[in-house]
Amino acid sequence: MNFHVRKFSFHGFLSNKIIHIRAQPNKLHLMKRILFIALALLPVITSAQANKQTDLTEYVNPLMGTASKPIMSNGNTYPAVAVPWGMNFWTPQTGKMGSGWQYTYDADKIRGFKQTHQPSPWMNDYGMFSIFPETGKLKLNEDDRASWFSHKAEISKPYYYSVYLADYDVTTEITPTERAANFRITFPKSDSSHIIIDAFDKGSYIKIIPGERKIIGYSTKNAGAVPDNFKDYFVIYIDKPFALASVWHDLKTDKGVLEYKGDHVGAVISFHTKKGEQVHLRVASSFISIEQAELNLKRELGKDSFAVTEQKAKDVWNKTLNHITVQGGTIDQTRTFYSCLYRMLFFPNRLYEVNAAGQTVHYSPYNGKVMPGYMFAGTGFWDTFRALYPFLNLVYPSMVKEMQEGLVNDYKEGGWLPEWSSPGYADCMVGNNSASVVAEAYIKGARGYDIETLYQALKHGANNTGPNATGRRGVEYYNKLGYVPYNVGINENAARTLEYAYDDFAIYELGKALHKPEAEIAIYKKHAQNYRNLYDPETGLMRGKNEDGSFEKPFNPFKWGDAFTEGNSWHYTWGVFQDIQGLINLMGGKHKFVEKLDSVFTLPPIFDDSYYGTVIHEIREMQIADMGQYAHGNQPIQHMIYLYDYAGEPWKGQYWARETMNRMYRATPDGYCGDEDNGQTSAWYVFSAMGFYSVCPVSGQYALGAPLFKKLTINLENGKTVNINAPANSAANKYVKNLTFNGKPYDFNWVDHKALLDGANLNFDMSPVPNKQRGIKDADVPYSMSNEK
Repeated sequence: MNFHVRKFSFHGFLSNKIIHIRAQPNKLHLMKRILFIALALLPVITSAQANKQTDLTEYVNPLMGTASKPIMSNGNTYPAVAVPWGMNFWTPQTGKMGSGWQYTYDADKIRGFKQTHQPSPWMNDYGMFSIFPETGKLKLNEDDRASWFSHKAEISKPYYYSVYLADYDVTTEITPTERAANFRITFPKSDSSHIIIDAFDKGSYIKIIPGERKIIGYSTKNAGAVPDNFKDYFVIYIDKPFALASVWHDLKTDKGVLEYKGDHVGAVISFHTKKGEQVHLRVASSFISIEQAELNLKRELGKDSFAVTEQKAKDVWNKTLNHITVQGGTIDQTRTFYSCLYRMLFFPNRLYEVNAAGQTVHYSPYNGKVMPGYMFAGTGFWDTFRALYPFLNLVYPSMVKEMQEGLVNDYKEGGWLPEWSSPGYADCMVGNNSASVVAEAYIKGARGYDIETLYQALKHGANNTGPNATGRRGVEYYNKLGYVPYNVGINENAARTLEYAYDDFAIYELGKALHKPEAEIAIYKKHAQNYRNLYDPETGLMRGKNEDGSFEKPFNPFKWGDAFTEGNSWHYTWGVFQDIQGLINLMGGKHKFVEKLDSVFTLPPIFDDSYYGTVIHEIREMQIADMGQYAHGNQPIQHMIYLYDYAGEPWKGQYWARETMNRMYRATPDGYCGDEDNGQTSAWYVFSAMGFYSVCPVSGQYALGAPLFKKLTINLENGKTVNINAPANSAANKYVKNLTFNGKPYDFNWVDHKALLDGANLNFDMSPVPNKQRGIKDADVPYSMSNEK
């Protein structure tokens, strides 16, 4: 603002002097001097304006996807007040204690401001407690204390949250660090102002220390996947003397009692406040101990004011977001892009801390001990192996290295690699997709961690069934028959088979990269072709198969679940990431393959929900989207649009990618078309906006689409840049007429990861009509096993 004022006033001064000089030519030297000063200041003014434009947080809407409910997901997100990959997040809490829908846009009241680690409402939360200000008569019950609020008096940014609590005439503000947060609460004039600490039920503890204006405690509330000794320890400092203080339990205060342990415990701090008085809280937590929580607070907050903490958090966000800059899109496209990128930078989140000796340590969600090294949690590989991890490997590889070190510790401490961590082994979803996450990172260049242990972990998981969705359920059948049978009591058997086959490809490729003997890894190459065992030539679709080799009967390709996972055969038939050419061959060639792809969009959105006995939200989201059987709101089919690249008709993929970006995403509360799922659905958008997508993450290639912006720059961690230029891009010009890569004509339908890391310039010549002569040769297609020489 200061620069804008200065610029305006200087120009006014300059114009007046020029008029004056024209009247008095003998003062020409003064004009020259003024012009010199103006030219000298111009770069400063321009630089200031440019720096303002790099505040990418202004484009982020943390409320994108929050207008959700169990029967209809528009994202199933909450406004996370945090720093990228922080250990702790904060969110306003509109839902009841224990509800996975902890914040929903259509709610009218706020019950608390909650520390959360929730990766998904379906997984629910762990490590939680809340803070809530009140005035007047004390109300402890969450229904009674909840205050009306309006989005008109709410500010939500990645690094800052503020809301006016109408029932109490109180404004609450929050700004975060990785493991701590600053609160600033503005009270009215009141003789009865309160701050309520709620450590939640299922076992909690509170101690108030008035002389230090301090509250300590812990919460044990969780949704499972933790050891018996799990605790989230917290420490809270308040910068105002306590007039009254007491613990409460069973929704009753216990006057004079300052320490209590029970099922549901909290604290009340009361004082007199003047109109507009601000009370500050400094809060931190730890999974290790109260002492570690104190250390986290001292290290991350120190004596920083609210404003300083806010600026630091904002700076971290801008530094992280500025790895990708865009130009030449609409304001809505820009907001959607950065709102999606914001969602991609949370999970898996840090679970580790730094002890007094400066060592990286963590509470193990597997053995309940404090262990050395990194640990991350809060991700399901079934979702995120597809696009989120490929994105991290390209743009934030230093974080991937830490995450791989965390996986080493997962295996050493728990005996298995997680498939869903929340924070330990969660019994959810299918597949053995840790294989893709581990193999891709190493193949794409991550180094400096114990890859040999991870390789052994992959082999162990591939050949055994573990607890809570680890390893491979049905592995004895899979290794013997080449598929998991439909009729042996193992649910979602066809989905498991298809995913195991891709995972075997990942293990084989990692084994090759590690120079393992062919005799050791050949079995995984063979098993990578097991998808063929489920292909039904009669229907041209994947189909469950019985133990005797016969296909399941009756067969309804529109039946959700049963042989498949949260989808039907039309969705899972394309799940052959490692060998699309092999699938093309099975279907009778490229022409028939394209016809099948086209059918996904032209078929009506009919469904059979008999397996579930109800219309699950994923079915409803497909039904209402008006894109036929294309169910973008769930992961199994999200790569399918890019399969036109393999069949010589890439322009169709360009069309449908743009259609999906335009129709299925918006930076609004209903801005997603299904569960966002820990960055995966957002990663599809960000990749697609860049103009390519990771169909087969382990292959090291990206299938080309068409960029969304006129210019997009990826600022790589190695100091190099990827420049994606499409100056003629527009709503009409969505097709790629021609492409040059580093100045040379480029007809391939893929780009190589390593080539991008070297720095690259991709210049797209965009057109309103498709170029049906580009990318049509057999040599132009992305990697498939069947095309290997």
